Amino acid sequence: MQTETITYIIISGIIALLLALFQYVYKSKIKGKRAILLTALRFITLFSVFLLLINPKFDKVTYFNEKPNLVVAVDNSESITYLNQSQNTSDFINSLKENEALNENFNLEFFSFGKEVRQTDSLAFDEKQSNLALVFERLAEVYSNSISPTLLISDGNQTYGTDYAYLTKRYKQAVFPVILGDTTTYTDLKIQQLNVNRYAYLKNKFPVEIIATYNGNSTVNSQLKISVGASTVFSKPLTFSKTQTSQIVNLTLPANRVGVTSYKAEVIPLDNEKNTINNSKNFAVEVIDQKTNVAIVSDILHPDLGALKKSIESNEQRHAEILSSTDFLLKPNDFQLVIVYQPNNNFRSLFNEIERLKLNKIVITGTKTNWSLLNQLQGNYKQQQTNQTEDYQASLNQNYATFIVDNLNFSEFPPLQGEFGETSFAVPYETLLYKSVNGNDLNEPLLATFEINEKREALILGEGIWRWRAQAYLNENSFHTFDNFIGKLVQYLSTNQRRTRLNVNYESFYNGNDNVSITAQFFNKNYEFETNANLNITLKNNETDKTVTFPFVLKNTNYEVDLSGLEAGTYSFTVKVNTENISKSGELKILDYNVEQQFLNANVTKLESLASQSEGTAYFIDNTSSVINDLLNDSRFATIQKSTKKVVPLIDWKYLLGLIALSLATEWFIRKYNGLI
Repeated sequence: MQTETITYIIISGIIALLLALFQYVYKSKIKGKRAILLTALRFITLFSVFLLLINPKFDKVTYFNEKPNLVVAVDNSESITYLNQSQNTSDFINSLKENEALNENFNLEFFSFGKEVRQTDSLAFDEKQSNLALVFERLAEVYSNSISPTLLISDGNQTYGTDYAYLTKRYKQAVFPVILGDTTTYTDLKIQQLNVNRYAYLKNKFPVEIIATYNGNSTVNSQLKISVGASTVFSKPLTFSKTQTSQIVNLTLPANRVGVTSYKAEVIPLDNEKNTINNSKNFAVEVIDQKTNVAIVSDILHPDLGALKKSIESNEQRHAEILSSTDFLLKPNDFQLVIVYQPNNNFRSLFNEIERLKLNKIVITGTKTNWSLLNQLQGNYKQQQTNQTEDYQASLNQNYATFIVDNLNFSEFPPLQGEFGETSFAVPYETLLYKSVNGNDLNEPLLATFEINEKREALILGEGIWRWRAQAYLNENSFHTFDNFIGKLVQYLSTNQRRTRLNVNYESFYNGNDNVSITAQFFNKNYEFETNANLNITLKNNETDKTVTFPFVLKNTNYEVDLSGLEAGTYSFTVKVNTENISKSGELKILDYNVEQQFLNANVTKLESLASQSEGTAYFIDNTSSVINDLLNDSRFATIQKSTKKVVPLIDWKYLLGLIALSLATEWFIRKYNGLI
């Protein structure tokens, strides 16, 4: 409390006492004990009121004990079952929960992980993937500002995501791996990796690369076979030894028929192998009879050009070539789609050639666009010319009906830079993305599509798309979502199929550990997205004739169904709108492959290195008796006494108000009782 405040309190006490003495001693006729009592009551009242007016502040200190967290992250993948460690893991988890000393000294938090991380204490050991890197990413977000030693109960085998050895440096907590498995070495042959393109072209040959590895001490002979059904299409003998533990086999296979063809690559198992599942891998290739060629035409250099080329070529069915307007005119018949980037005075002949060949196109404008010329070269739209630029952010049109679009959080993407002013259309068009400035939607198109005279066209009114691709990677550590968005736009513009009210998006085949997801959109007769539709998918296994039906679930602007639980096989399916006679059919294939079945041992070396780097200790699940004692006796994880200091003003002290009311009431009662009122 400040000296000035103390001085005011002393002065207030003196004034209150003088006023009380003046009223009941100097001027009053009352004598004796009653005068003293009334003087005291009046002094209390006046002094309390003065205190409220001064309102001094006091420091209130509260002490409390803060226990450290004990984070328990448990591997919930299928590999734990294959290594026969599921029961040991469950028993160890129960021992942690039931230990009174541990619960008294720590706040126990349980997480399970496979491809995702979940806060739960129930384990099924049925996850198809193991993403240990994501564990440390999520835990770092939650426990960065606390003392949180971490028990990582896992075999250390990662099948998905970034290598966790590099991400643990961001997690500033001691990690204590509990290793599920042992260090026993088994003789084993396996296909370590198989590399093949997803697509091939008819009457061509496609390359396949197979890396086969051997773990053992003696020299062994085996054979690599690739088969389609019962027919062997490739065979090669392999020899391994203690010094030659791997072989890389490169080969080519013919693409003789259009469609999806499934192959099986197998290294013939040895007689004494414990795990023969990892000796084979299934793969598939979709053979197509043509490739979509896209011309990106520009007379300026801009990072947008490279971003568009990479996005388009992320799908192996498409090829993109960056050309000047002059170069394009030398071979216009080589392309099915033209991206015209920021046309200038040199583009007059190019537009005439595109019109003559009736090619579909995407026009992208920006700060270097000659709008005076562009307004003359076509009559579909006109741009108000202001010679000023504006930064436009994007806002997704939820009712866009031409093809399925996933919302990539466009509103959070960096703005595109374009011409300030209104764009007017002379033809019917659909807005895919609206312009937005400072969070205000302008109800003007930033990206629009339209069809006229059996040709399709898109108009993007801004440059800087490369920033969108970079932002997509920052958001998801992958370019896939943005590349898929550009791919759908290119697919729509490179074909002339009529649009339908029911659109279904799916892959021809899925690998065994992929998420098998199908999305759909349904529109009413005015081609407005229907949010109350009732969609079902019926799948028939072509090998077993077993039929299953699943409903679609509405997610943002799509209907989606997750088919990840389906067994491997070839399925024919029909997506049907139950309220109308509208349906679409197709066929997909799920390949038989489980990456979690490929491991024979725990990755002991990596887990022990993780423990060493984080100043923790590694334990084997068969010898965990000392884990709890080590945690309890580690001085780094002691309970800490903390205090909070809070400044409390006297006016918040309700008892003082009660004291004023009590003293006034008592004084009034005494005066009334003695006839002084």
